[in-house]
Amino acid sequence: MRRRPSALAAAVFSVLAFGTLAAPGAAAEPGPRVLHAAPHGGGDVCSVARPCSPTGARDAARTVTGRDVRIELAGGTYELSAPLKLGAADSGRSGHTVTWAAAPGADPVLSGGRTVEGWARNSDGTWTAAVAEGVTPRQLFVDGRRAVRARGAACSAATCDATKAGMTGAEATGVAKWRKPTAAEAVIKVRWRNYRCRVTGVQGDNISFAQPCWANSASGTNRTGPAWDSTTVDSARYRGVAFFENAHELLDKPGEFVWDAEDRTVTYLPRAGENLRHARVVTPATERLMVVDGAHDVRVDGIGFAYAAYHQPSTDEGYAGTQAGLTLTGTTGPVDHAGRYYTKPTAALTVRGGRQVVVTRAEFAHLGGAGVVLEAGTEDSVVSRSRFTDLSSGAVYVGDTEPKPDPELAGERNTVAYNTIRRTGVEYTDSVGIWAGYEAELSVDHNTLDDLPYSGISVGWGWNQPEARESVLRDNRVTANRITDVMRVEHDQHDGGAVYTQGAQPGTVVSGNYINRSAYGNTERDGNGIYLDEQSSYIRVEGNVLTRVGYKWVSNWADYGIKNHATGNWTDTDAPALAGTGSTASGNRTELDRLPAQALAVAERAGSRPERVEQLRPDLARAGTATQSSTDGAARAAEAIDGDTSTDTRTLAEPGAWWQVDLGGARRVRQIEVWNDASMTTADFDVQLSRTADFTDAETRHVSGKALRPTLLEFGGGDTAEFVRIRLTGTGRVGLSHVLVHP
Repeated sequence: MRRRPSALAAAVFSVLAFGTLAAPGAAAEPGPRVLHAAPHGGGDVCSVARPCSPTGARDAARTVTGRDVRIELAGGTYELSAPLKLGAADSGRSGHTVTWAAAPGADPVLSGGRTVEGWARNSDGTWTAAVAEGVTPRQLFVDGRRAVRARGAACSAATCDATKAGMTGAEATGVAKWRKPTAAEAVIKVRWRNYRCRVTGVQGDNISFAQPCWANSASGTNRTGPAWDSTTVDSARYRGVAFFENAHELLDKPGEFVWDAEDRTVTYLPRAGENLRHARVVTPATERLMVVDGAHDVRVDGIGFAYAAYHQPSTDEGYAGTQAGLTLTGTTGPVDHAGRYYTKPTAALTVRGGRQVVVTRAEFAHLGGAGVVLEAGTEDSVVSRSRFTDLSSGAVYVGDTEPKPDPELAGERNTVAYNTIRRTGVEYTDSVGIWAGYEAELSVDHNTLDDLPYSGISVGWGWNQPEARESVLRDNRVTANRITDVMRVEHDQHDGGAVYTQGAQPGTVVSGNYINRSAYGNTERDGNGIYLDEQSSYIRVEGNVLTRVGYKWVSNWADYGIKNHATGNWTDTDAPALAGTGSTASGNRTELDRLPAQALAVAERAGSRPERVEQLRPDLARAGTATQSSTDGAARAAEAIDGDTSTDTRTLAEPGAWWQVDLGGARRVRQIEVWNDASMTTADFDVQLSRTADFTDAETRHVSGKALRPTLLEFGGGDTAEFVRIRLTGTGRVGLSHVLVHP
């Protein structure tokens, strides 16, 4: 489909072609008709003195012809009990635009929240308030700060054994003795998936859960992808319950709350300094705040969106997470292994079938679901220069899950650019910052993404399933984004990347991105920088800067992910050769311990605005000589100082096994990074610094438990050492992928 010229482009063409826009004396086009709205507005005058409500201003705008319309919202909170709906009748007409904007100097916020008032203090230090009918407090915000649903400890698979029927562990976890166990939910994380199902009954040691949530979280639905999937609650990869939440018996930490649906009360344990008699407490209640359905030439500028709800997880559907914040819903459906019928999260702003819809300078905060969804054939639309902070799900979802949609439902030429996305996926930790399904000519450019639990940007779908091998995916661009601190280890979501792709998408480019700390500090060898997963094909990865990545800087593991090319990238590690048929990696600057000026310039240009680039620290071990107490096969000691976190050294199992590096002379050491091997072998060990080879003068730091990827040890005084040794305190093996010694 050819790109339609914008009004500005047409005007410029007219000037270039014909010399002038209009003859002298011709009538000037009238300026925009400005309508005014206010939080408590009414009537149909829509003036500054007599503003309308938002719906009143919308209706008034429908009567304006032959000019642009600008609806200016006065500052304040617009408490919505239903979404503001814009349809085809609310489009710009005859080349004009309808703009919804903040009035000059104003900060209008569309809110789905309800204030919770009438708090009474309890003898145990908690506070309780009644909640109005029709409101289900799944989230609670106290003076703008998110509270946490009261939660307990983890329960291992040995105790909380999950099957298709339910789970054991009611007695060991204490669930069997809870006063209202059916108010609680089990939160389960299996690799890249997140499950949340409500308890419906306890019988002896057995726990049952709401349906269809539990059935959709277990194997055998024949409706999840891929066909070989092994990440259901009853799979071998299930490791237990992350935590149970929302029981009175779990309310033991300041900042936690419990919702009692039977009594219609919420109970909260305040943080230090909070006084519920004076605090403003808000819970999300209304789901969608603005819905643009079938409209075109609409602009939303400078408006805030806050406290929108996401009701599905609180129903019997629960949250049967599949990937990236999408869920499996319903009791039945077509046989499908390509994720064609998954359900996206509810968003504060939804655009369906829109054309030339622009969302800019918006603020999305404190949401129970996602920020923006562009779907159902939305084209030539933009989300730009907006901020997304403290969202339960992902920030932006673009497109749909049908590989070959009808032409009117195909998403094309959409743009997500210059946005700042921080602390999303707070509740649904399998969600991503920016997700795109089957899109063509999508541009994801100059966004800043930081502090996310799973992948940063995800483009494509289908898992190489037969029905998804041919699709409309093509010519997408992921460029100049700054992606930092993603795949945060504490959230226990695995098998993702800062940039993640699926599906054959000819002409797609991933370039100029700065990625720092993806799955850094991981508990296993996992987490990628740029992850060309499954059938990802025909993708060019070029000119990116990637540092401090938990595993591979670029991954193309499947032979059916064909003809991908990685070139001209900078990274501090290396990766196995691309396994995709016809895929190549060449001209990449790898195993760096300092970023050169050209790489720093690329990294500094990435993101929504310039920010500091975290330079690499010189590695003294790189030029040293490594030895170890013994060698298991070909796992040489030198593999730990080769600059590559995908190669491993390993000793035999023996008492006091050790690995060490001779730095070649006495050097002042400030920090040591210990990267465990692929099997996470090294545990319970000492890190020793010494001036002498016999280690008689060693300074020793002990690490309990397994080394991470990496474990960091700080030596604040800058200790002088020539030798660095990692030594087990018991019997076993030392296995390492990388040891860095920083001056």
